[in-house]
Order: sequence, then C-alpha cells, then structure tokens
Amino acid sequence: MVVYTDKKSLINKLNSFRENQKKIGFVPTMGALHQGHLSLIARSVDENEVTVVSIFVNPTQFDNPKDLAKYPRTLESDLKLIKTLAGNILVFNPSVSSLYNEKVTSKHFRYGGLENQMEGKHRKGHFDGVGTILSIFFRMINPHNAYFGQKDFQQLQIVKKLVEIEDLDVNIVGCPIVREPNGLAMSSRNKRLSQKQRKEASLLNEVLTEVKKKFKSHSIAELNTLVKERFLNSNMKLEYFEIANEDSLKTVKQKRKNKAYRAFLAAFAGEVRLIDNMALN
Repeated sequence: MVVYTDKKSLINKLNSFRENQKKIGFVPTMGALHQGHLSLIARSVDENEVTVVSIFVNPTQFDNPKDLAKYPRTLESDLKLIKTLAGNILVFNPSVSSLYNEKVTSKHFRYGGLENQMEGKHRKGHFDGVGTILSIFFRMINPHNAYFGQKDFQQLQIVKKLVEIEDLDVNIVGCPIVREPNGLAMSSRNKRLSQKQRKEASLLNEVLTEVKKKFKSHSIAELNTLVKERFLNSNMKLEYFEIANEDSLKTVKQKRKNKAYRAFLAAFAGEVRLIDNMALN
C-alpha cells in the first residue's frame, strides 16, 4: 500500500501501469472505513492488477454544513484497515484545494430524472456534488472498473448514468450491502451512533425485511401504512419510505407484472441520518 496526496504523482504512477497494460480498479470513499468498504476494495483487488482507493470527504455533496463538519475523519485507522488486505493498493488522500482549485462548486448534471427522486428531494444539490467529484476522479484515474455499494442504490444508478452522459470508459460495478450482526447496513455514519441508537437502528432492516415478506400479499398503500406505524412506535424518526421502480427510481402506487421493485427509506437516530434499501422481487 502506498499513500499519495499529490495528484500529479498519482497520475504519473498510473500512467506507468497503463503503459504495462495493467488493469486499474477504483474504490471512491469518504473515509471512516468499515467492512463494507473493505469488501469493495477486496473485490477490486481480485478483479484488477492495481486498485486505487480515494479517501476524500467531498464538500460539494453535503447540503448541511453541520453534517459535513461532523462527518468522521479517521485516516490513521482507515490506513490500518486497508493494510489488512493483500494486493497492489494505492491510496489517494488529496486536499480540497488540489481537486477544486480553490473554487469549491458543483457542476450541474441532468441524470434523466433519477436525481429528482428520494435523496434528491431531501438533499438539495447532493447528486451534483457526487457527479462533480466522480467526474474529476474518473478523468484523473481513468479506471477500467469502479466499485460502489448498493446501500446507496440511487447513487449507484446515478453513477451509471453519469458515465453514460459524460462518455466515460469505465465499468461501474454494484456490490451487495454489508450489514452489522443486527442487520443495520454498514455506514461511516454508524460511528456516530450510541450503543442504544445502534440497537434501535436495526429497525430499518427489520422493516424492509417485513415489507419484502408481505410485498406479494399486501398493497403498496398497506405497506406504506405499516412502515409509518412501525416508526411511530419507535424512537427513530422516519424521513421517507418509498417503493420504487428499480430502473427509473420513480415511486409506484400500484404493482405491475414483470417490473423490478425496491423499497427505500431514510430515518434519523437522534441527529444521525441513515438510509437503506432492499429488492422486493
């Protein structure tokens, strides 16, 4: 494992790998790594000869300055975790100014309507920030494959659209959600949860599992009511629950044959915002 903070040095190293026709994998992260991230890195190591892991808390994808300030930054422990993996791994930990050239603003993207659903409704400008930093990274690193977790399923679909509209030659690989023993989807934000909140947050997975079990026998309206009632009787605050078409991410009110559906939700445990999703059929 080698750590780079200077983009020119990283680009020069990657150019030497390309000259030798080495396949490059890329795992973008914002640090505060957990086993979910490690599963992405491990897959990249298996499928590529070189893996670049970025550790960069991207300011343009935060709509709430307090959330940005509180986002965990744990570089030392992150590097220790990455060292547990064998393979040719390059870590890229740049400064904000080196990527944004002192102008920390987002480019505006149109993702065919994907950006207007769920997270897009509740986090203004979030996906513009995601698209901006990934466009920078993709053009700089020029990876053959890039790996993203399905916990952020809407983001995964948007990244696939980004590659299409920016005409980028990179294969986007979606990887399964990795969960805590109690079913809570692994997230860097989990580090901000108290022991009690972490236990209570298992409700997200419990609710999604129940929705999946009852999806065939219950109407979508009934499932919406069920979820709202479960959260009303808990210490967590539900921000949204939606059943959507997997491809368009548009909320559906009635089920149709031969369509793939997925349930999405966002909820707060105290001040910590958590998201999760699950395929229903």
